[in-house]
Amino acid sequence: MATITGVTGNQYIRGTEEYEDRKYQYATSSYEKERRMDPQLIIYPHNKNDIALALKYANSKKIAVAIRTGGHQYSGASSTHGANIQLDLNKTFRADEDRRFFEKDGQAFVRTSVSWSLGSFNAYLKKHEVFVPHGQCVHVHLGGHVQTGGYGQLGRSFGLFGDHVVSLEVVDHAGNFREVTKKSDPDLFYAILGGSPGNLCVITHFTITVHRDRDYQGSRGVKSIYWYNRKTLENLLDILVEMSDNENFPRNYDYCVSVLSSSCKLLDVFPEIDGKMREEHPELYGDDDIPFWPRMIVVYAQWVPFSKTDVPDMRWFDRIRKDSLFHLKSREKSMSELTGDWIFRNVREFDHPYIKRTHVTNSRTLGADGWAKWVAGRIDAIVKPDDNECWLSAQLQCFGGRNSKFFTNRDNGTAFSWRDSSVCCTLDCFYEGDKAKKTAEEWHRINDTEGIGPNGKFSKQDKRVLWGSYGSLDLDASWSHYYEDRDKYERLRKARRLADPNGVLTPNTFSVGR
Repeated sequence: MATITGVTGNQYIRGTEEYEDRKYQYATSSYEKERRMDPQLIIYPHNKNDIALALKYANSKKIAVAIRTGGHQYSGASSTHGANIQLDLNKTFRADEDRRFFEKDGQAFVRTSVSWSLGSFNAYLKKHEVFVPHGQCVHVHLGGHVQTGGYGQLGRSFGLFGDHVVSLEVVDHAGNFREVTKKSDPDLFYAILGGSPGNLCVITHFTITVHRDRDYQGSRGVKSIYWYNRKTLENLLDILVEMSDNENFPRNYDYCVSVLSSSCKLLDVFPEIDGKMREEHPELYGDDDIPFWPRMIVVYAQWVPFSKTDVPDMRWFDRIRKDSLFHLKSREKSMSELTGDWIFRNVREFDHPYIKRTHVTNSRTLGADGWAKWVAGRIDAIVKPDDNECWLSAQLQCFGGRNSKFFTNRDNGTAFSWRDSSVCCTLDCFYEGDKAKKTAEEWHRINDTEGIGPNGKFSKQDKRVLWGSYGSLDLDASWSHYYEDRDKYERLRKARRLADPNGVLTPNTFSVGR
């Protein structure tokens, strides 16, 4: 393949030295051998015209185009191989005109491009004293994030990032520029947001509704840190279970528990504690002044008022802080400040390959089923040994309750799945070497056997989310893990056939079938 005539952005052909540096994916270290992520040509388009030229060329050559905007896609599904093309929009739309805050009819909006990172976008919102629910990974870019939901700390109180989309600006399979709204094309709008991952069109910009700080005065949050201890973890998970099992738990509260193995990059997660740790625990800092962190637990807790009569239950915060390393109090902050506090500053938790698991459940009997004690024991089995060459990054978050916006937004014209979920559980096991890989695989095998299935402690059904995909990349064969029923999948297949009739935007098998 030659480069494409007329494209003004940089192009890199497979086999060149420059190409090797640019084909890297977040998933490369884990899946390089079994998943080919080596497109024939990588293009960094300068504008929409470059994108249109690439799509027209792909149509003429009967090849496909993969799209990535930056950050990470866990299983490598934002890449492709063979004679296909990779479009990288990481830096394409970053001019001043590619994001704009405005107010209309008493509501606040932001038009943004897909090329901004989450950290940059969050800072922009804060400058305008507005916020929106979004994820927690600083370097994830908005294109993939909005299409797969944008799960984050505000899930119960405000729903998903993708719930706030009112308009999508796209380049379609034939290279035409279009605007898609729920009114103009409800089936395509539905399929883009939570449906078929990345094989319907190329999104360049989108407009979302945002919330104003001044409408939620008195919001407060706390980020607590704990030395790892199995009993402490059980106590913190008991709080999560009490929330998730209670259908009437107030929407005001969001709660997330994370566990990190030793040698984690804790200051990237919790930068504000550096001074305290240096003062109170100098033994953690080596001669090179670089800290070596032991096993830790980190908790994110938040309360937001929805009326002038709402008052936080400070006993809830006190219970969370009970065994914390520092006596951190919940502090009143604007919501645009709090959303920044929840962002992880690290690119990757551990610099090793990993085996991923992310599941959701709609269980309301996690307490009766003993899930907190069970999952704490499973976490302890991989975190506690000092010499197994395995490192865990776990995140367990409550989304449930009839009042939760994660639930009440379920019929809003998007296709995001499993909106009746009560808890999302991520258990990513990093490893070093073949022996450790077998340890990680066996650990996950037990988790899957005991946690998922008809008698599972966590979920009676294997429910996954597109942003946390793992295992088979054949979506036609594994669709039941990602979508509620066959009718939904057939609706997405129909939308995919209309939006991508030539398969030019279907670069791999992790796409809804035709």
